[in-house]
Amino acid sequence: KAGVIISNNMSIRGLKKKQPKTFKVKVITMDAEMDFSCEMKWKGKDLFDLICRTLGLRETWFFGLQYTSKGVCAWLKMEKKVLEQEIPKEDPIKFHFLAKFYPEKVEEELLQEVTQHLFFLQVKKQILDEEIYCSPEATVLLASYAVQAKYGDYDPNFHEPGFLAQDELLPQRVLKQYQMTAHMWEEKITAWYAEHRGIARDEAEMNYLKIAQDLAMYGVNYFPIENKNHTDLLLGVDAKGIHVYSINNRFSPNKSFEWSAIRNISYSEKELTIKPLDKKAEVFKFFSSQLKVNKLILQLCIGNHDLFMRRRRVDSIEIQQMKAQAKEEKARKKVGCSPWNFSTLLFLLAQ
Repeated sequence: KAGVIISNNMSIRGLKKKQPKTFKVKVITMDAEMDFSCEMKWKGKDLFDLICRTLGLRETWFFGLQYTSKGVCAWLKMEKKVLEQEIPKEDPIKFHFLAKFYPEKVEEELLQEVTQHLFFLQVKKQILDEEIYCSPEATVLLASYAVQAKYGDYDPNFHEPGFLAQDELLPQRVLKQYQMTAHMWEEKITAWYAEHRGIARDEAEMNYLKIAQDLAMYGVNYFPIENKNHTDLLLGVDAKGIHVYSINNRFSPNKSFEWSAIRNISYSEKELTIKPLDKKAEVFKFFSSQLKVNKLILQLCIGNHDLFMRRRRVDSIEIQQMKAQAKEEKARKKVGCSPWNFSTLLFLLAQ
């Protein structure tokens, strides 16, 4: 008879041990997809560390693994087993590797090129998707830096009219606001692009981020809330603190609490309480629609507060080393790019 032959010394228990002890994960970054086989016992940190090693990323504190659970965005908890979290039961399980926390000053804090590149791609997408508002003039300037990062120096003989036709460079809102053809937009962007000659990809991306970080909605996570009078408001959490906005105005907060001025943040079910350091100041209470949202708000508050305090302390040895390496790398690139250095190299090779 056909069937499975089980040797006498193999118990049913032994068979169970042969069952697969791994699960599949697909991780989507801003410019790639990666597949991993993970052990059943792995915690969030095990998977996260593997991804960071694969990317060569050392500035891990900015990033997280995002997924959607019942319509709410959530972040994988590092200290809990992956399979014990409320993740979608898919095969493979999908996570988005994204920046969870933003720097206060990009040029000082983003040290590695890979970190900077991931931030550039994420912020660019947020601007194009209109999650971050940007004036039409600024979007054109930003687009020109994005083009420099992608294509290098402008060459009219090579970059002929229509070369940007396949690139998404401006938000739809801006395109609809003006009666301009695609060719006219390209000319406008190219006029700026031509000015960026000599700027390397990493510099172009950094220039993009330096402009973007001054936009009002940059780096802010918004949540719909109600105050005790049942007025609909928005709560914003970012690198500098917590902000309260009118429902129709995401630019100018009505009230702000800097991280250094907050004594305590706590929640009970759907109620969240902010206690200022000044005991005479009013305690701010608000309500969110779901307990899950409150947990997410608290998680973002804790992470942003930790980074805020860390920036104001002396750099750790690891950060000092990374800053020194980044400085050396930039200096090496500048020397490598100089025409004098290149001609000297040719001269030496000819000897």
